[in-house]
Amino acid sequence: MKILAGFCLALALTISATAADVSGKWTGSFNITGPDGDTKESTAVLLLKQSGSDLSGSAGPNEDEQHPIQKGKIEGDKITLEADDNGTVIKFELMLVGDHIKGDASASRDGQSMKAKLDVMRAKA
Repeated sequence: MKILAGFCLALALTISATAADVSGKWTGSFNITGPDGDTKESTAVLLLKQSGSDLSGSAGPNEDEQHPIQKGKIEGDKITLEADDNGTVIKFELMLVGDHIKGDASASRDGQSMKAKLDVMRAKA
C-alpha cells in the first residue's frame, strides 16, 4: 500500500511539474461591455513570462500599448492576472483551454465599471 501511495504522489508531482508553459505572445479579441451595456470590440496582446506558477509581463490592445502585469498566477489551467492601466487595475479570471486563453476581465474607475471577454491564441513565431 505504501508503494501505491508513493507512486500516486510521484505521478501527481510529475503532472504538476509538466503543466503548460504559457510564456510568449498571445493575440486575439477583447470585447468590452461598458456601464451603458454597449459592447465595443477590440484587440488584445498578452506578453507573458512564466516562472513556476508565477506570471509576469504585460497586456494591452497591441504591442505598442502595453500595461504591466502586477500580479499573475497559473494553477493548473486557471490563470489570474492584474494589470495597471494608468492607475486602473484590470483583473483577469482566465482559463487555458486547448490553444486559447479565454475568460473575463473587469475594472472600475470613477464609479464606472467595465467588463470584458478575452480570447487569445499563442502568436505564431
